[in-house]
Amino acid sequence: MSEDKEEIEELQAEVAGLLLHHVYAPLVDDQHVRGVLPAPSAAAAVRVALGDNGECTPARLTAYEIPLRVGDELLTAHDVVGILRSVHTGTHIYPRDRVGSTMGMTLFHVDPTTVEAAPFSTDDWSFTLLRCLAYPSAEERHAARLRGFLFMERGPLRLYLDSEDVPGVIAADVHPGGALTALLAALPSLLGEEWRTSAGADDPHCRYVVDLTDW
Repeated sequence: MSEDKEEIEELQAEVAGLLLHHVYAPLVDDQHVRGVLPAPSAAAAVRVALGDNGECTPARLTAYEIPLRVGDELLTAHDVVGILRSVHTGTHIYPRDRVGSTMGMTLFHVDPTTVEAAPFSTDDWSFTLLRCLAYPSAEERHAARLRGFLFMERGPLRLYLDSEDVPGVIAADVHPGGALTALLAALPSLLGEEWRTSAGADDPHCRYVVDLTDW
């Protein structure tokens, strides 16, 4: 398999995994993800069907085909989410040759170069972080284990974690954002840094709280 084909297939899988959450939680307004499809003929694209919660009638679904490569650059799964939110809100005019149908659904062929992608929200980043902790890869499985979480006032997300190196449950306050890979890699060692303990934290669900909001 060529490296390019493998990259596209991996990205299609990432998009499907990221959008699973939006089968139940709306992606935009009242619209839910009703399907994620690899584009046919091994095209470097992904198709996403949106509709009302629980809707399965093809005529009531709208599908968007989004290329996964723009010039020499690959989009990310987060880019696809932002593009979907943008094209499904407001007024977008598609030339006739960019409107078709597939499996009974109206299909719009999106040109990413003409779309300003909606920003990834705090809840999006929080869900991504929580999913990575709840379902770690094999090599990360024995690092920091998620035992719980709580959305806090004024923005932080409190993670309740344990690890092989630090006894008991330790809470970590974080601001979910773009550097999730670095945060996930550093979390196990940061849990033991008691000098980061939040002053005045009153939480009976953990031994102490480490403040990683400025990490």
